[in-house]
Amino acid sequence: MKEIRKKYFIAFGENLQKLIADHNKDVMTIASIGKLEPKQVYRVLNGEHGASMGTIISIAKGLEISPKELFDFPFDLGI
Repeated sequence: MKEIRKKYFIAFGENLQKLIADHNKDVMTIASIGKLEPKQVYRVLNGEHGASMGTIISIAKGLEISPKELFDFPFDLGI
């Protein structure tokens, strides 16, 4: 389970990178708008840990998107 979780965090971070590029934003702007420390955003981007619901909402606010979009990416659970 731990391995699947780590892969999911990495996939989530990759999707976040894509959304940042697609919306012409940068980490500093997202952090500022979402009232987060840039370090928090970088940790999520790098797949270091999963984001809490509060962090997800803040990142979505910074990107000016629905939080749902952060989860809209393919992921194989290996089932």
